[in-house]
Amino acid sequence: MTTRTPPHGVHIPLITPFTAEGGIAEDALERLACSMLDAGAAGLVALGTTGEPAALTRQEKDAVVDVCARVCRARGAALTVGAGTNATMSSAADLAELARWPEATGALVPVPYFTRPTPEGVRAHFAELAARSPVPLIVYHVPYRTSRPLDARTLRELGELPGVAGVKYATGGVDQAAVELLGDAPAGFAVLAGDDAFVSPMLALGAAGGVLASAHLAPERFVELAAAWRDGDLVRARALGHALAAVSAAAFAEPNPAVIKGVLHARGVIPTPDVRLPLLPAGRAAVDAALKRLADIG
Repeated sequence: MTTRTPPHGVHIPLITPFTAEGGIAEDALERLACSMLDAGAAGLVALGTTGEPAALTRQEKDAVVDVCARVCRARGAALTVGAGTNATMSSAADLAELARWPEATGALVPVPYFTRPTPEGVRAHFAELAARSPVPLIVYHVPYRTSRPLDARTLRELGELPGVAGVKYATGGVDQAAVELLGDAPAGFAVLAGDDAFVSPMLALGAAGGVLASAHLAPERFVELAAAWRDGDLVRARALGHALAAVSAAAFAEPNPAVIKGVLHARGVIPTPDVRLPLLPAGRAAVDAALKRLADIG
């Protein structure tokens, strides 16, 4: 069990850029990671869903974490690593591997998917992992992918576990459970917005920050949004929140991270817009639409 430090601010779940030959473009990944932190992001997430970890080999995953760890060490930034499956034993093994990177400050671990355990099973799963993990856990609550919805009571119980530092809350909206949880979250337990289009209302309700894929495209603006809500600048927060929600909608017009990669490639940030099967590269119209939304916010 580890001492938990609640995460806060904007965290970028980094894409994995690929070369024309199909390998990982490590130089481009490092430049991208540095640019996100230079823009004010509080930390990086390696091997989140946006990074296509299911399509990477073990060696490639290690290379991604190596790059992110090096950047976060140099910048003094938080590093969260995606880990875990729908089985407790294999999830514990994944988490044990994170001891290789002392720079890791947390692990983003999904609620068990496909098997659909009871809420009690979910709690037992995270209690076992938290007791064995070398880093604090951030629960990834994304029921439209896991088919396991959780109510506010269950989420509070998870937040009270030693070694669980927060939740990435991604239910597809601002629902009743979010309102209840944010109104009475356990001490030392951070609620992070995980649906980019709803980050502004989540921040308004008291979320500590967000894990936001579309922040790749306008990191300074998402950091500005979080600061505006934190500082009580409601006029600025509302206007910017609406504009960034439109950017996020455009970024997710096709399966993530296809549009984000298309925009980054169009801007010359990464060498190709490629994703790995079963994903396909974003269509030109979707990329152009996202670029237009970005131009609208300046």
